[in-house]
Amino acid sequence: MSNTVICPGSFDPVTLGHLDVITRAANMFDKVLVAVLVNSSKRPTFSIEERMELLRDATDGLDNVEIVSFEGLLAEYCKSRGVNAIVKGLRAVSDFEYEFQMAIANKRLNPELETIFLTADSDSMYLSSSMVREIGSMGGDISNFVPACVHDRIVAKLRG
Repeated sequence: MSNTVICPGSFDPVTLGHLDVITRAANMFDKVLVAVLVNSSKRPTFSIEERMELLRDATDGLDNVEIVSFEGLLAEYCKSRGVNAIVKGLRAVSDFEYEFQMAIANKRLNPELETIFLTADSDSMYLSSSMVREIGSMGGDISNFVPACVHDRIVAKLRG
């Protein structure tokens, strides 16, 4: 039986924390879909295409990772792709509270769907895309926060 999981998120932009969770999931499962959420109520800094390209480059070499995008309910997208598990990274208790609620909602919408939580690596527990955007847009050094292979493109976009 093939085990395919999904790592959903906005990835605006991808961080080393995201990459850690994706890499660990890729080591545990046959296939990992990294799903970039299209959310019309948010105004992302990076376009869906840019986020997908950054993720493709950051995950180059992880042969069992596929970068996709989706719009709508995650539970329904998982059903359409035959995915029965969501992998989410947790940084802090506040992440758990929100993600726990989402896991219950997804399970109600799709009873076959499980959520697996991976705790963040201690080096990236504090890290978020919004922090990267803020520091980068103000000229700060984000080289310790994002994959080296996409650093320059992220900096160029953040500094306009």
